[in-house]
Amino acid sequence: MNFPGRAPAPSAPLADAETDLPAQRSGPASLRSYTSHPVWRANAQQAGNAGAGRADRGSGDGDHAYAGTTDADGAYAGCAETDLIASEIPVALEFNGISHATLLATPCDLEDLAYGFSYTEGIIRSARDIYGMDVMEKPSGIVVQVEIASARLHELKLRRRNLAGRSGCGLCGLESLDEVRRKLPALPAPPERFSPAAITRAAGELLSRQALHQATGATHAAGWADKEGAIQHVREDVGRHNALDKLIGHMLRNAVPPQGGLAMISSRASFEMVQKTAAAGISALVAVSAPTSYALQIAHELNVMLACFARDRNFTVYSHPEYLGPADRP
Repeated sequence: MNFPGRAPAPSAPLADAETDLPAQRSGPASLRSYTSHPVWRANAQQAGNAGAGRADRGSGDGDHAYAGTTDADGAYAGCAETDLIASEIPVALEFNGISHATLLATPCDLEDLAYGFSYTEGIIRSARDIYGMDVMEKPSGIVVQVEIASARLHELKLRRRNLAGRSGCGLCGLESLDEVRRKLPALPAPPERFSPAAITRAAGELLSRQALHQATGATHAAGWADKEGAIQHVREDVGRHNALDKLIGHMLRNAVPPQGGLAMISSRASFEMVQKTAAAGISALVAVSAPTSYALQIAHELNVMLACFARDRNFTVYSHPEYLGPADRP
């Protein structure tokens, strides 16, 4: 079926040149953020209106025309169209030769992913704790080998997980309940309050900057907006946790100060999304979808303003509404 809202090709600019979609076609197949795949597309229309070269099949609730060709027996024999499919492959993170986590991720911006994951997991304290990194292609996926300061191996062992991660789960593999929540200090109040106009602007700009999602319909995005709501950096991935880690890693590597801006995500606001935001020192998280109860609890405790359902110039604030500008508070 046609994907609602699917664009036939990327039509909006990306936030960062290194994630431009056409450029990725020239890289190794295993490191591409998308692939091309043949499709047979069904359109609910009268079979008699189908054009030449299309296979017409009836159905119980009306006739459909299928983009494709058939052989003499009526079986599908060819394909008239292709779709762009978001890549999802296993990505293993190794620290000083120790296998620590395996994620299902989109294989772009993997250095950012490693930096962000290491930072939000508490494995490193700053970008300086990473001495080197190699991305190795394997038959079954990709291994990112990270060399960290020997002093940080202790934190690695404390936070050790044998993680067979899914793209939709950021906590799979933790060995005990005590490991779920990190001990993080509450954040100070932001230097300036956020205007509602900045929040709605960030929501609108993130939607227009998701080139990979526009091409595939299958990825999440995380963006960093300044105090005016202008999106400055964007990262995309099939996993929402991965997208946020990639964004935080990019900010860490480029010394982008987290104070005074906000994180904008294209997904729901779960507990770990709030925890990662707080770990990065970002005092506001805006989501296009709903929050969870644990996310609300940690947002209150860690002084993170959590705004959700940010769509169509509307949003709902669930924690720390005092971070909104009083004159513009909805």
